[in-house]
Amino acid sequence: MVRDFFLGFIKIHILHHAAHAPIYGVAIIAELRRHGYDLSPGTLYPLLHSLEAAGYLAREERIVGGKVRKYYILTDAGHRTLDEARPRIRELVDEVLDGHGPTHLPEPAANDDADAKAPDATDG
Repeated sequence: MVRDFFLGFIKIHILHHAAHAPIYGVAIIAELRRHGYDLSPGTLYPLLHSLEAAGYLAREERIVGGKVRKYYILTDAGHRTLDEARPRIRELVDEVLDGHGPTHLPEPAANDDADAKAPDATDG
């Protein structure tokens, strides 16, 4: 379960760096390691491929030192997703780390239907 949370952070981190310059596997592994994530290529490359398949990254191949290196670039969809994620990240950081926002959820009103559907994860 913890791995799933960290993979979400890692995906955002990848999109963030790809927004600034093309990225490649070994370099992003080193950058993520700097932040305490110990990713193997066997974890990172499927993640990059899934972000590419979802349309958030585009891949281009370049010859570097006589070898093909795959670079990943943020797409328009990736930019939109990152732009949408940033205020949510700020809000989360403000609430979780800085102590802003409610610490307890409100009690349901007496007239709320007990069988009411739980709010969607995307609801505020």
